[in-house]
Amino acid sequence: MSSALTDLFPYPIVQAPMAGGVAVPRLAAAVSEAGGLGFLAAGYKTADGMYQEIKQLRGLTGHPFGVNLFMPQPETADPAAVGVYAHQLAGEAVWYETELGDPDSGRDDGYDAKLAVLLDNPVPVVSFHFGVPGPEAVESLHRAGSFVLATATTAEEARAVERSGADAVIAQGVEAGGHQGRHRDDPETDAAGIGLLALITQVREAVDLPIVAAGGIMRGGQIAAVLAAGADAAQLGTAFVAASESGAHALHKRALTDPLYVRTELTRAFSGRPARALVNRFVREHGPYVPAAYPDVHHLTAPLRGAAARAGDAQGMALWAGQGHRLARELPAGRLVELLVDELATAGAELAHYTGGGAG
Repeated sequence: MSSALTDLFPYPIVQAPMAGGVAVPRLAAAVSEAGGLGFLAAGYKTADGMYQEIKQLRGLTGHPFGVNLFMPQPETADPAAVGVYAHQLAGEAVWYETELGDPDSGRDDGYDAKLAVLLDNPVPVVSFHFGVPGPEAVESLHRAGSFVLATATTAEEARAVERSGADAVIAQGVEAGGHQGRHRDDPETDAAGIGLLALITQVREAVDLPIVAAGGIMRGGQIAAVLAAGADAAQLGTAFVAASESGAHALHKRALTDPLYVRTELTRAFSGRPARALVNRFVREHGPYVPAAYPDVHHLTAPLRGAAARAGDAQGMALWAGQGHRLARELPAGRLVELLVDELATAGAELAHYTGGGAG
């Protein structure tokens, strides 16, 4: 790992900042306490809600941690298409005895207010999803003492991250669960996602930045693989969804290894942006018809997802999951980090043997 990252956390393991109530303070604290880098997800929270979680996390650990922000989204949605989708979802609202959300509930996710909080109350690490902040924002975070990362799904996006002045890039492969962090949402590129190992190599040759690799990583051997490919650390999301400290719904945790769910799919059904989820009834019925309209569709379906969770109906929930979901382990997060480190060491020794490094 690069010295800057090594100074922050001893093991090359980053817990992904999963929004929607999964990456809660107790999870981030457990990961950081175990030697990884825990993350809070500020997405969909108010600035004050984010601040309160940071305070709570600081009370749980003195180790470094990170906070993730969503970049504001441009106005690209077709209101008529959103209206048609709302009509298609009317039956869901009746079924769950709720109402559809207001698709015009905001596009910037409170970005400016959250950034102001992070400048007034600096945290060790700040990362960005769905785009790249301007150089001025990055420089302000640097002056506050924060290490800055941003997600890229292509080499071109990685170059944009480098131009912003960020300290490292998160290379997110198409295998990743949850939302793809592409900077510009273009439906014509929905089938053009790049696998993680190929992406690491492309990013490595495109920019001179440390790389945090993300996408489908569930075992220490996979961490060894991405490190060998040129990454400096690995970011794991789905692996931590099942952790005992995770804020994920119990149905979500169980679904990861439930044989009922045979595959994942990149779908816009819940949010209007491509996100990898377990294929359930909602994805099958609504995925083919949803418009490219984020965050409009996210706001529209939020009451449905909440009602499905309260009803105990996993078929109506957003079960975000990466391609490696069947490898999930229900363990305390600290114990999971320990296992990953042990598996990484074993894989590293095997690699050394094949390259001659294990000769006595």
